[in-house]
Amino acid sequence: MKFKKGKYKFGLIGYPLEHSFSPDYFANKFKSLGIKKSEYLAYPIENISQVNEIFNKGLAGLNVTIPYKEKVIPYLDELSDEAYEINAVNTIKITEGRKVGYNTDVYGFEMSLKSFLGNRKVEHALILGTGGASKAIKFVLCKLNINFSIVSRNPDFLMYSQLTEDIIQKNKLIINTTPLGMYPNIEECPNLPYSALTDQHFLFDLVYNPEKTLFLKQGEMHNCNIKNGYEMLILQAEKSWEIWNHH
Repeated sequence: MKFKKGKYKFGLIGYPLEHSFSPDYFANKFKSLGIKKSEYLAYPIENISQVNEIFNKGLAGLNVTIPYKEKVIPYLDELSDEAYEINAVNTIKITEGRKVGYNTDVYGFEMSLKSFLGNRKVEHALILGTGGASKAIKFVLCKLNINFSIVSRNPDFLMYSQLTEDIIQKNKLIINTTPLGMYPNIEECPNLPYSALTDQHFLFDLVYNPEKTLFLKQGEMHNCNIKNGYEMLILQAEKSWEIWNHH
């Protein structure tokens, strides 16, 4: 799959974007593929209404990160089935001005989770957080028949203050979809009764910078299986590239 000749521009919208993985990743990708005329730039926008300025830059595709995975939807012309069902977008393909939203977090998380669990069965999970990434995680867990509860500071969900040791013991998979612990605030972590963790637990953090968040370090102290979001990130980036290249 290849672009026709010409210069193609891609980018990432979100806020803030100082430590984003994508621009370097795609710069290296273009280099390794011998693509000389394309570029991938970060567009930190403080308000989603600024996205129209980005759309006017002649881009062929965009990635979307925190906090705009849901807010960008009204600015698009169409959604893929998965993006529609999840109501969150992290990839946009732009063809002759027509903007179509996709969700490649689903693919990235599903593949990464399967390799993490291997052939070990997990029946109950906790999803920490309710943002755009959380929606993709819910979609995958439903698909894999893993029961889950959502934990949030919002009283509409199970609240952190309600988490007991029994709840932690029952839910062997705990997935952090919040930015807690992300660089530079590496001393933060979700407020859980970590003492209830065992070597039967799987802790998955969507954060990848730092490589080992305080959440994962707490898990490691209790001999849990741990994984960060780096592999998921690469998988979803590759899926985005595939979407942009698909004619």
